[in-house]
Amino acid sequence: MAKTARSPTAEASPPAAAEKHRSGSAAGSGLRSLASAASGWWDRWAVMGSGLSKLERAFGDQFPEGERYFGLENFGNTCYCNSVLQISASKKKTGVIAPKRFIQMVKKLNEYFRGYMHQDAHEFLNFLLNEIVDILEKESSSAKVSPATTSPEKVSNGAAVDGVRKEPLVTWVHKNFQGTLTNETRCLMCETVTAKDETFFDLSVDIEQNSSLTSCLKNFFSTETLNADDKFFCDKCCSLQEAEKRMKIKKVPQILVIHLKRFKFIEQLNRHKKLSYRVVYPLELKLSSNSDDADCEYSLFAVVVHLGSGPNQGHYVAKIKSHDHWLSFDDDNVEMIPESTLQTFYGSSREYSGNTDHGYILFYERVGGNCNGKADSPEGGM
Repeated sequence: MAKTARSPTAEASPPAAAEKHRSGSAAGSGLRSLASAASGWWDRWAVMGSGLSKLERAFGDQFPEGERYFGLENFGNTCYCNSVLQISASKKKTGVIAPKRFIQMVKKLNEYFRGYMHQDAHEFLNFLLNEIVDILEKESSSAKVSPATTSPEKVSNGAAVDGVRKEPLVTWVHKNFQGTLTNETRCLMCETVTAKDETFFDLSVDIEQNSSLTSCLKNFFSTETLNADDKFFCDKCCSLQEAEKRMKIKKVPQILVIHLKRFKFIEQLNRHKKLSYRVVYPLELKLSSNSDDADCEYSLFAVVVHLGSGPNQGHYVAKIKSHDHWLSFDDDNVEMIPESTLQTFYGSSREYSGNTDHGYILFYERVGGNCNGKADSPEGGM
């Protein structure tokens, strides 16, 4: 199992993310509570606001027991962070949290998020998950390997210590978000199939106008012919050959995160452009397998929405399902919305439209206990 996982087809979001700059102590003190438990970090910052909220009035006596709905204060174009962090938990019913210390630490760890420019929510999600994995692995290594028993060379996840190879640490991030893809390439000359596995935390899929998530996923897993300048070097033939290449899901994750690639680089314009294409995403998604076991069924529970006409401007909000109710988290504003509102974020059927609110990152949770863990092609419908 790979130590970290990133989207296998992720495009460079505008602008391209810079390399992380971190120190062990800074990372540990700034993100440790979030890495230890998804809900623990809320206690580290002040809660603002008082009195009965609009959301509490909407729920009335039916407020779900044990649920926590908090808004997050915006510190200057930090909505990319707030929209992702809302997929978490808090300690009191409602209110507003000011995650200033968290934002400051994120900016210290990664220069890409410094300043007050508009940032990308997908880039932040990848950074956050991989940073948490790094912290948990460092803490586990420090706890299990004492200075007296370590060799001079660095001990890393899955490395051998005293001749015994240690198993890679499986964190709650891996258990919930990590899946495995198999990249198969078949030489058209000798028919030899070469397979390579890679892990992922999310799938980044290309989108088309007036399409559906199902068709986008089918294109993602479709067979590609490698020819002309893209020929495949076959080890058996010892030469470049035409080949067929395709992706297959070998192991499905508990939480399937799908990133719709709405920001595309246009060479003629030498800049990124937002694709406002209409892409219908289902509330229930099925990943069908070729085996006799049951298919993998997923239920949509959250959507990160980008509001705005361009990649370097706009706003991010989160729509999250809780106890059969859909909630809108717009920085410090939290309110209940009807499920039908999700359809307004599919996109525009025309290139130039007044609708600039589009679904960007989709979060699906696996439901049912009969999934075989392997899948080939997606199915879905509203």
